[in-house]
Amino acid sequence: MPTPRTTALPAGPPITRFGLGTAATGRPGYITLGRELDLPAERTVEAMRARTHALLDAAYAAGVRYFDAARSYGRAEEFVGEWLAARPEAAAEVVVGSKWGYTYTADWRASGVPVHEVKEHSAAVFDRQIKETRQRLGRHLDVYLVHSVTPDSPALTDPELHARLAALAAEGVRVGLSTSGPAQAEAVRAALAVTVDGEPLFTAVQATWNLLERSAAPALAAAHRAGWLVVVKEGMANGRLADRNATGPDTAALRELATRTGTSCDALALAAAAAQPWADLVLSGAATEDQLTSNLTAAELTVTPDQLTTLTTLAQPAAQYWSTRSTLPWA
Repeated sequence: MPTPRTTALPAGPPITRFGLGTAATGRPGYITLGRELDLPAERTVEAMRARTHALLDAAYAAGVRYFDAARSYGRAEEFVGEWLAARPEAAAEVVVGSKWGYTYTADWRASGVPVHEVKEHSAAVFDRQIKETRQRLGRHLDVYLVHSVTPDSPALTDPELHARLAALAAEGVRVGLSTSGPAQAEAVRAALAVTVDGEPLFTAVQATWNLLERSAAPALAAAHRAGWLVVVKEGMANGRLADRNATGPDTAALRELATRTGTSCDALALAAAAAQPWADLVLSGAATEDQLTSNLTAAELTVTPDQLTTLTTLAQPAAQYWSTRSTLPWA
């Protein structure tokens, strides 16, 4: 297998440790709490395009240089691609990641849809979706991840698919996986062992880690040691760690520490994620510019070891966390 060119991440101040994801604004429906308060009353394509572009503008102006999309995020790749085409100076500086393996099936509806996305990690779906991604992002594809890999995914065992991914890596795209579910750590460890022609295939992972769900940390540390790009997603637990939602006894330590340090719950939660020694990037999933501004103050925070220890009281068993997440409504 030809040696792939590894994607260089922007170097710079602490803000460059943070990225912007587009799951919340690339489509009208998602499971983040409070969307009815954050998004336009009429979530038309035009309205969501304008919101996405405004967030990309604000993030870029603040110093963010990593942007994340996915085939299943409705029209997110299209919105990001349009933004890049209109801003060549920004396009030359940023790193763009996307994901394949889910097909968006909601037909631009926010709710009342039996299935919003269908997962299939096959060579045939890869062939279709890499073409779709290229059509929308053009040459601006730096990281391409298999979306939501679990230990039973064919993405870990299918030699035909591995050959396709190795060819993409040889073109200079960093190939990896995202993970979901209570067995994230098992999926990451399995991916670390995948090789093509004796060389590691995967070199990036985007995983859920937050103050409630920490189970993937040892495997993510192993990926970091192996030289992978490690990206944290859902650092605010789909809004459960936002100030307006972190009101119960299970998040009391976060609220108390945020009050004591004069910051917000969301910034503190994201700063705790960025404080993990294996975390290269932490994504904001902001749906408004005010949320983005608050999220990005995490770059200005230094969370001490004692404070991190205090926040461990929020941790839940992985099975409990993912069971709760599965009940969050699409809205």
